[in-house]
Amino acid sequence: MTLVAGVDSSTQSCKVVIRDAESGELVREGRATHPDGTEVHPSHWWDALQAALSDAGGLDDVAAVSVAGQQHGMVCLDEAGAVVREALLWNDTRSAAAAADLVAELGAAEWAARIGLVPVASFTITKLRWLAEHEPANAARTAAVCLPHDWLTWRLRGTGDLADLVTDRSDASGTGYFDSAANAYVPELLSLGLGRADVALPRVLGPTESVEGALVLGAGAGDNAAAMLGVGGDDVVVSLGTSGVVTATSDVRAVDPSGIVAGFADATGRYLPLACTLNAARVLDATARVLGVDLAKLSDLALSAPPGAEGVVMVPYLEGERTPNLPDATGALHGLTLTNATPANIARAAVEGMLCGLAVGLDALAEQGADVSGVRLVGGAAASPAVREIAPAMFGVPVTVPEPGEYVADGAARQAAWALTRSATPPEWSGAASRRYEAVAVPEIRARYADAAQKYLNR
Repeated sequence: MTLVAGVDSSTQSCKVVIRDAESGELVREGRATHPDGTEVHPSHWWDALQAALSDAGGLDDVAAVSVAGQQHGMVCLDEAGAVVREALLWNDTRSAAAAADLVAELGAAEWAARIGLVPVASFTITKLRWLAEHEPANAARTAAVCLPHDWLTWRLRGTGDLADLVTDRSDASGTGYFDSAANAYVPELLSLGLGRADVALPRVLGPTESVEGALVLGAGAGDNAAAMLGVGGDDVVVSLGTSGVVTATSDVRAVDPSGIVAGFADATGRYLPLACTLNAARVLDATARVLGVDLAKLSDLALSAPPGAEGVVMVPYLEGERTPNLPDATGALHGLTLTNATPANIARAAVEGMLCGLAVGLDALAEQGADVSGVRLVGGAAASPAVREIAPAMFGVPVTVPEPGEYVADGAARQAAWALTRSATPPEWSGAASRRYEAVAVPEIRARYADAAQKYLNR
């Protein structure tokens, strides 16, 4: 049996799966936590990776490993390879003004046409602009810029040479200075962000390429691209983790001047049109905390309330929002009255509000040509019975929920196996068992949510 390892270095934790390269059978796994916050020193990711690998039994019998990681995070290195400052993560919104400035300088349509993205605070280029404006000494020290999964792959390689930094198309496509259609960085755009373009950037590997370290190191991937590889199938995928993600695969890059759909690349040589909300599973966590219940009870409460929560609407912008681009927004409850202000209705409104925000992304993907005839629901919040049963009514299409799994790490493991074979397509691994949910669409709930959300856009 040839073993491969897949790593998911996410915002909150590091997960490792060890699988059989041929069948995909899970052999063992491990995990470790990351510190909270929107800026983190990369050394914490390395420490968590070592702990997760130890928990998974180590790599001594493993032939190849690939690392998938949270996208966009800005990791700056000096000439000696030392970290210049704590990494700014995708959910750090301090670069919102920088994003607005970048859009104004080129125009949203020009950004979308050139790289498939319109800058928002999540993207690396906006964080580089913030660094140049607010920490010029750190910007001047920066000799190389990479992303979380790039940095971990580089550390696993162990050379310490900035020339050995590598990445893949999927993660590079989320920086704001990479043209995934031409498979090339755009120095002009990098200079718009950092003020100069003379920094080292990771070499972009193809889907089956690898580099040598103590073992074969696959190209790695952004977490969303890895999840698509791990889930498999052709349905649109909605992932409910720290963020909410709606994505599909496509043969053409999305071009959306509104910025709702990002034209990322995937991990197979194709494209990954994607819409992302900042607020997903933690909306349920926060609501449960307010109501003084656990998540299981929150689900029970939500299912005990009628569809539409008797007019209670939650706009769940608890950490600002990316879709729509409202980094300074806060959450709100609308429609409360003396008769409908009940825990059950508030619980139901939290679930419906979270899902309505993602339904906006589904509509946007459909406008970009994606086939939204079915949705595959994954991520931590997909375990909630209320989420499973309410989702098809909000999305208006059947929802399939596979068994819970570490799909990002699984996708990275599948990529590692692919790097060993270098075949035309990824290895065929059997998918997880799943359950299908259907419900009658309730467009009036979507309409009430849209009206409440529009108040933010009218300010």
